[in-house]
Amino acid sequence: MNTTCTGLAETLKSVSHDSINRFLLREDYSAKDLYDSSIDLIPEDAEGAVSVDDTVLDKPYSQSHLSKLINYYWSGKHKKTVKGINLVTLFFTDLKGGIRLPVNFRVVNPDDNKTKNQYFQEMIEEIISWGLPFAWVTGDSWYSSLENLKFLRKRNLNALFGVENNRIFSEEKGSYIQAQKIE
Repeated sequence: MNTTCTGLAETLKSVSHDSINRFLLREDYSAKDLYDSSIDLIPEDAEGAVSVDDTVLDKPYSQSHLSKLINYYWSGKHKKTVKGINLVTLFFTDLKGGIRLPVNFRVVNPDDNKTKNQYFQEMIEEIISWGLPFAWVTGDSWYSSLENLKFLRKRNLNALFGVENNRIFSEEKGSYIQAQKIE
């Protein structure tokens, strides 16, 4: 529930939040490190789905010039743009065994000049190359762009995404209709 250095220190009681912060600053964990620690828990016969989502770690009092990762991002929680760090994650669920684990992540870095959709596609490519057994990808409407859907289809992956009601579809060539008007 409390995902801060101070919260962890309060939970552990024997470690100061400063020592936790120094540990995190000293180490340089990658997405592959997360995957490697998760894959051993996933059975070889797993039938998986991967969900993409992003979250904003609120940093309302941080000075943006002190960290290139702090910027303004849309927050679904606050329903507005907020100052913080944007984190994109891929979360694996074994549809047979019920195992649920994070398997990839990206901290959005404005200096990369990449969109969340570009990060998403890179992350999917990585978990494919790492050998994760999955056939489905799910996510909210942010990730339901035509480009992402074509990207997944090209890799023979099934997709289930939320769709905004004003999204336009074509049931027949040359004829378009908003999702809210489809029966």
